[in-house]
Amino acid sequence: MAGRGLGLSWLASALLFLSRVRAETCTEPTISPSYYTTSDAVISSETVFVVEISLTCKNGAQNVALYADVNGKQFPVTRGQDVGRYQVSWSMEHKLARSGTYEVKFFDEESYSILRKAQRNNEDVSEIKPLFTVNVDHRGAWSGPWVSTEVLAAFIGLLVYYMAFSAKSNIQA
Repeated sequence: MAGRGLGLSWLASALLFLSRVRAETCTEPTISPSYYTTSDAVISSETVFVVEISLTCKNGAQNVALYADVNGKQFPVTRGQDVGRYQVSWSMEHKLARSGTYEVKFFDEESYSILRKAQRNNEDVSEIKPLFTVNVDHRGAWSGPWVSTEVLAAFIGLLVYYMAFSAKSNIQA
């Protein structure tokens, strides 16, 4: 009987702990976003997008679980070591990463579960309002010069050889 009381006490403590660990809801979020996108396709195999935000909630929530949606694909958002700092990243092949503006929609746990449920039921997800949105401008990734330097060097070498050979022929004639 004494062991059973200890088990219930432990269970109650665990439930209390889990309720405190549960993510908070953010009201009236204020964000300060920054982002990075790959600009050089020559030195990387994929285009990478990184979005960092600093989030402040009017209600003081600091343990907000966030999820990001980019073009219908969801990504988990990681919390940084600093309070209120979050980051999400994703990558795609260079040829699929068109230049332009990418809209990154951020959802809290509640709106994210509504989004996932709508997707499972093949419902219209455009009506689900995100907590906030960040626009990422991607200018595209530079994939190098049109003509490689090796081809250009070979062409210049052949041109110099032709000019020298022509000059030699003119002098001897």
